[in-house]
Amino acid sequence: MIAARTHTARPSIRPVYAEIQAPNGEPIDPTRLDLAALLRYSLAESERFYRGIKHDTRFAYELFRRAIVEQNDVAWEHIYTHYSPLVESWVRRSGAFISSGESSEYFVGAAFTKFWKAISARFEQFPNLAALLHYLQLCAGSVVVDSVRAQSWAEMLPEEALPSGQALQAAPDEEAMERVLSEEFWGYIASQLNSEAERVVVYRSFVMGLRPCDIFEARQDLFSSINDVYNVKRNVLGRLSRNPELRSMLAS
Repeated sequence: MIAARTHTARPSIRPVYAEIQAPNGEPIDPTRLDLAALLRYSLAESERFYRGIKHDTRFAYELFRRAIVEQNDVAWEHIYTHYSPLVESWVRRSGAFISSGESSEYFVGAAFTKFWKAISARFEQFPNLAALLHYLQLCAGSVVVDSVRAQSWAEMLPEEALPSGQALQAAPDEEAMERVLSEEFWGYIASQLNSEAERVVVYRSFVMGLRPCDIFEARQDLFSSINDVYNVKRNVLGRLSRNPELRSMLAS
């Protein structure tokens, strides 16, 4: 259902401005429009929004409903194409994006996929377009942080905790990630850290997905240089990766 980014021509929006109301003067009901008309109205109202003109979001909301609830491929393709630039801007704003090693297009696709999977069974919980876009924004931010977090944890996970055939630096599977997010795991990690510097590096690297330079900028009271952050991270990972109890906890 998730379409690749396309560059199909968009319907003209100019004729729509005169058609915001039906001939009888009543507001047009988006649910009664055919898909072609709904696309035109949605684009017209989006243009009005970007021009700072009073606009009606019901048409875009109905387009989302048809794409997700009715699983209309054409509606979904339009949503993906129209909102991809906005999602990409959200991805690039994430503090973890630069250190992710992935392209912004990769995360745009991942954000829409996560959005689709999460919202399909509970669309009615999102009453308007603002709620839908807010959740899509949350998905855009979370896929970036999740990617960086998974890459970082892969440095610590034993190979037996990863799906067979994957290299150690690959993202860990969901079962392994559930173990590293458990309270028992975090309690044990905390007991193995020897200083405030180690606690800051572990939390900000593996929970927040921050880069060493970001950690240094935020906590120059703890670190005299970025190299200090790298050294702390390397020492902690080395010590924990050799810890037999921790390896058993992750692999069991």
